[in-house]
Order: sequence, then C-alpha cells, then structure tokens
Amino acid sequence: MNSKKRYLLLFLVLFSVLHLQAQEILTIENATKIALENNFEIKIASNNAKIGENNNTIGNTGMLPIVTASVVDNNSIQNTSQTRQDDSTVSLNNAKNNSLNYGVGLGWTVFDGLKMFAKADQLKALQKLGEAQLKKTILIKLGQVSLNYYDLVQQQQQLTALDSSIVISKQRLELAKNRYTIGKASKLEVLNAQVDLNTDQVALLRQKESYANTKIALNQILARDSKTPFEVADEIMVDEKLIYSDLLDLAQKQNPELEAQIINNRIAELELKKVKSDRYPTISLTSAYNFADSQSSLGFTKQSNSRGLNYGFTASMNIFDGFNQNRNEKNAQIEVENSKIFLDQQNTILTAQLAISFQTYLTNLELINLEANNETIAKQNLEITLDKFHIGTITSLEFRTAQLNYINAKVRYSDAQFQAKLSEIALKELAGNISF
Repeated sequence: MNSKKRYLLLFLVLFSVLHLQAQEILTIENATKIALENNFEIKIASNNAKIGENNNTIGNTGMLPIVTASVVDNNSIQNTSQTRQDDSTVSLNNAKNNSLNYGVGLGWTVFDGLKMFAKADQLKALQKLGEAQLKKTILIKLGQVSLNYYDLVQQQQQLTALDSSIVISKQRLELAKNRYTIGKASKLEVLNAQVDLNTDQVALLRQKESYANTKIALNQILARDSKTPFEVADEIMVDEKLIYSDLLDLAQKQNPELEAQIINNRIAELELKKVKSDRYPTISLTSAYNFADSQSSLGFTKQSNSRGLNYGFTASMNIFDGFNQNRNEKNAQIEVENSKIFLDQQNTILTAQLAISFQTYLTNLELINLEANNETIAKQNLEITLDKFHIGTITSLEFRTAQLNYINAKVRYSDAQFQAKLSEIALKELAGNISF
C-alpha cells in the first residue's frame, strides 16, 4: 500500500469514527421549530401582540353604552333637638335615620366629533404594530439560531480538519522515530515532529472548547437545557440564486422595521384626527331607574320611598380653552411630519443595508469558488509532499509547510461558506423572509 492510499484510509477511518460517535442530528428546520415554540423573547412578543388584539374591540372605542348598578346605604344615630317656627321644641336621643338608594344607570356618548371612529382605526393599527413587532422578534431570533447553527457546522468542519492534521502529524512523528532509530535522521527531527504534534493537539482542544460553548449558546436561544446533546449537519448549503430586485420588492412589502414605521405614521395621522375632534360638541344620552327608601325617627316625614325612570341628555362644546386646542393640533401635525421623516429615513436605511449586504453576498460567493479551488490544490500538494517525505527527498520543514497550507485552506473554505451563508441570512432577514 503506497503512502497516498494509507493516508486516505486513515482519513476515512477517522471520519467514520466521528460519525459513529455523533449524537442525533439537529436540522436547521427542527432548530427553527424549537425556537418558535420555546424562545422566551418570542413568547413575550407573542403575548404583547395578543394584548393589542384584545384591545381592538368596539367597547374600547367608546361606541357602546356604559351600564352601571349602584347601591348607597346611609345610616345614622344622633341626639337631635329641633325648634320650630312656633317656638315649640322637639328633641330625641339616639334618633335613627336610614337612607337606601339603588338602581341601574345608562350613559351613552352618541357623538364626540367622530373621535371614537378615529380611535377604532387607531386600535386596529396598534394591533398590526404588535404583529409587526412580533414578526421582527421572530426574524431576529431565527437569524440568531441560523448564525449559531451554521457556526457549529463550520467549527465541526474545522474539527475534522484538525483531526486530519493530527493523524498526519502522528505519521510524521512515527516516521521520524524510525529514521532516527536506523540513523537516517537526527534527534532534532524527532523533537520538531513532537512539537508540531503537540501544537496540533492544543489547537484541537481550543476548537473543541469553542464548539462546546457555541452549542451551549444555541441551546440557550432554543430555551432548553444548556447540556442537551445534539449534532448538526456536516455541510453548509448556500442559496446562490438570490436576486437583488426580488429582495428589494420583498423588503418594501414585508420588512418589519419598515412596516412598523408605516403603521406609526398611520397612528400619528389618526391621533391628529382625534385631537381635531375636540372642536366639535359631545352629546351623551343618560338614563336610570332608581329606587329610594328613607326612614327618620324625628321630623315631619317618618318614612318615604320612591322609584322611577330618569332620562335625558347632555351636550358640551369647547368654546375657549386658552388656545390649547390650537397648540394640541399643531403638535399633532408636527408628529405626523416627524413620522413621515422617520418613514423616509427607514426606507433609505433599508435600501442601503440591502445593497451593502447583497454586494457582500456576491463577494462571498466568489470566495467560495476560489477557496474550494485552493483546497483542492493544497490537498494535491500535501499528497505529493507526503510521498516525498516518506522517501526522504524533502525536509521536515517543507512537509510541515504543506501540511499547514492544507489545513488552512480547508479552514478558509469552510469560513467562506459560513460567511456566504451569513450574507444570505442577512439578506432574507432584511427582506422579512427567513425560511428553511
């Protein structure tokens, strides 16, 4: 068996061992599903959206009448003395007086300058704003899930590369020892091989630490036990067919930041409408059916009771309030103008972010192809160098250089894929369309 085949066999054995030791694979789809179900911030945003939905009722607008029931019971015990017009006097100690009133009243504002209709539209807008905030939270959290997930995939690929490097370094050390035994190499060559092997093992331990910490971070986002075991996929699939114009159209329609600002602009316009309604009269209908019963130990009337229906209306209108109405309308109009400015600003920011992210995405796609080619070349160079090292035609330093070039090429290729995936996720997040 030549050295090339021996190297490939060792690599395949190592790869198989790693897969046998792997835990159950956590796919990005399952990770997304778990985050949607468990993530604390998504739950809070969902509850806040439900509050907006609960507030959007006709009763909260003031369109419906208000019915109240009341009971008032007054009792007193007093020492009373009365002097009448004819100078006669009447007195009574511990005189008891009882008064009981109860009934049902109805109040209904039938006109308030159309303020109630503006409030109804405002409540609908606030419900949509809550939904937009929920969507924003979901997109952010899914983006974090994706970042951590594909970071794990990249680190897993780096672990494989470092494992391969250790296999090669062990081969090199064994060969150096054999050559030293038969007198074809110096002790220095053995020591250098041992130092390089130790260096590779240190790098592997550091990478394992980073990998474990990233798994804990992902478990935290998924709101589950930080020690929950799992493995991720072994490759990063990048969507290379994104089109800028399509992304821009989607962003204009469903970017949550832009959507929220459009809603805020609508809310400001409705607030101005509500303020202007204070110039009109307010008309309310009133009605009540009351029962009254009173008892007195002293006086002309010993006992009385009544019951009956009361009804009527009230009307009020602001005539002059120190020009506060004018001030309130001007301020509300300024808020509308500010909301339009914020909307234009958000639209400009979104367009710029999308353009920058798309350019980064295109660059990263080119880097994937370049680094893939570099990895192929570095692998071929390592195989040739390994053969030459076995027959002693190159130095240990030249072999180490080829080995490091190959490992670095694999790491750069993995990182290029990871960076391209992050660019893809960023573009889809801006477009409001992260999906797996």
